[in-house]
Amino acid sequence: MVLRNTTSDYRQPLPEADAEMLGIAAANEVERFLEHRANHAETPLVSLPGLAASLGVASIDIKDEGHRLGLGSFKALGGSYAVIRLLLEKASGALGRTVDISELRSGDIQAVARTMTVACATDGNHGRSVAQGAQLVGARAAIFVHAGVSDERVAAIAHYGADMIRVAGTYDDSVREAARVAEAKGWTIVSDTSWPGYERIPGLVMQGYTAIVREALRKMPEPPTHVFIQSGVGGIAAAVSGHLALALGDQRPTFVVVDPARAACLFETARAGHPVRIAHGEPTVMAMLECYEPSLVAWRILSRTADAFMTVDEEDAVSVMNRLARPIGDDPAIVAGESGGVGLAGLIRAAADPTARVALGLDSRSRVFLINTEGATDPKKYTEIVGMTPAQVLVNAGKAVPA
Repeated sequence: MVLRNTTSDYRQPLPEADAEMLGIAAANEVERFLEHRANHAETPLVSLPGLAASLGVASIDIKDEGHRLGLGSFKALGGSYAVIRLLLEKASGALGRTVDISELRSGDIQAVARTMTVACATDGNHGRSVAQGAQLVGARAAIFVHAGVSDERVAAIAHYGADMIRVAGTYDDSVREAARVAEAKGWTIVSDTSWPGYERIPGLVMQGYTAIVREALRKMPEPPTHVFIQSGVGGIAAAVSGHLALALGDQRPTFVVVDPARAACLFETARAGHPVRIAHGEPTVMAMLECYEPSLVAWRILSRTADAFMTVDEEDAVSVMNRLARPIGDDPAIVAGESGGVGLAGLIRAAADPTARVALGLDSRSRVFLINTEGATDPKKYTEIVGMTPAQVLVNAGKAVPA
């Protein structure tokens, strides 16, 4: 089912603060920061002509974030970027002058970093990014994880020196507990979701994601006509749709937000026309998208920039993982984690539905842009689902995308 955007804000200009947060100048600054990361490299933009032909569209381009900054997820761009920005701001205040990213390794800045503790709640990937950012600048990190986060994901975060704190309940429970403890201890919360009175730092996290769009647009011969992006609390979808709206104006693509049916907080928010918290039900295999309440700042942007909302089922996500691992014709293989290919799952579902095709203007001329938001960030689970290890996928029939 595709739900068209019917909010009163639909296709209205972004509020000034959001436009500044996701605009071209901000995106340029994100890319300047990335130049100071030792392991930075642009992620591949992968063309899948065989799959495009099978779905009756002109082209499919996937930005493969499984190669991003050693973390295997697009979230490597958000949490660590926000941590660096917050350190530079704190150091500027302490030193009485503006401190630049080029000074990050100086003794004065490192001394300020040692006084900082950053904290967040996570399903896995955001926590790794915050922990990596803290390690990079020399700060301490405290990461809160809920009961459903696997031991493998916890170990991957702890690898960056973070203190790990288990919380009973769901992701949303861990968000509330992280905020409570951080306030009591004077820590800085670096969350990728927002709530009343807490928007700026999630905005910095979203700002980091604009690098994905900048890199992709430089590689595409023409801008996309359609974008399908998976979403948890809404950060990645809002960042991509917001930047595309600002960069392309009236030429912006049709933008579709894809939710897991078992955690469809944005779909239900769009149906209601205002943010809603949905009931916690059976867990979804799309673990990085298992969120039950949208980010307020993300919804404010999506209410203006998203054209449609839809859901996909558990089997859709599993099917896409296998489809990308065993590609059509000469298409390259892509390692996509349980949540990574959900945008593609939405495209496949929409392409098979004549009513949805008409509603979205999806036809043989459509140029579709997708993001593989994560690789095999839980390799054991990936192998159980796909029947091959990530390494085996990447040498399958010589079709691998180079790292």
